[in-house]
Amino acid sequence: MIEAKALRKTFNKGKVVAVDEVSFSARDGQITGLLGPNGAGKTTTLRMLYTLLKPDSGGIKVDGIDPAAEPLKIKRALGVVPDSRGLYDRLTARENIRYYGRLHGLDKATIERRIDEFVRVLDMGEFIDRKTDGFSQGQRVKVAIARALIHDPRTVLLDEPSNGLDVMTTRALREFLRQLKSQGRCVVLSTHIMQEVAALCDRIVIIAHGRVAAEGTADELLARSGEKTLEDAFVKLIGSDEGLLA
Repeated sequence: MIEAKALRKTFNKGKVVAVDEVSFSARDGQITGLLGPNGAGKTTTLRMLYTLLKPDSGGIKVDGIDPAAEPLKIKRALGVVPDSRGLYDRLTARENIRYYGRLHGLDKATIERRIDEFVRVLDMGEFIDRKTDGFSQGQRVKVAIARALIHDPRTVLLDEPSNGLDVMTTRALREFLRQLKSQGRCVVLSTHIMQEVAALCDRIVIIAHGRVAAEGTADELLARSGEKTLEDAFVKLIGSDEGLLA
């Protein structure tokens, strides 16, 4: 479970406010969506959750762990798929995943067994032993997911994982995220794609201009906005259609 309270992050000596008093919770066994236009503060919020950025103020707890007090323990507890993917292009997909397994202190047998599982579940057989240089977006995302989950974390953060994916790969990704949910994991998904939120998320946190504009289930947001579709509810709740990419 993740609890974020009054997170604030500024840049350029406080002149640019990226995240302003953002609070929300994400529960185990659910997919929580961070929904908002590009530049709303979703990625900055995620980066604070996984300790890449330090909040100016506010607090975070992940499964009861305070990242400020125990940053290494948080890194071991989380699985993170960042927006950049960050693969080592000179390594094969298998070597990328294996490297992260070793960083987490897993033994060789466990690493190889889990890689074999990901090859099967994520359909990576055709490219698992190819260097990642030249991989498609879908292939890169699959490697990034396997790498993030190699140590079997209970909490998983994904920053716009379906960007650039074709229809079939997107469908496969969504089914995999549902599997993570069914395993009782806490999944936080940052996105600006309305269909993704509607298809996957148990709870939705709408972020606009660095603030939480609204949160709740899809039905609760529809009721609050008085609209009939999630897209219309989103536009009404943030007070603008700027940046909306359905």
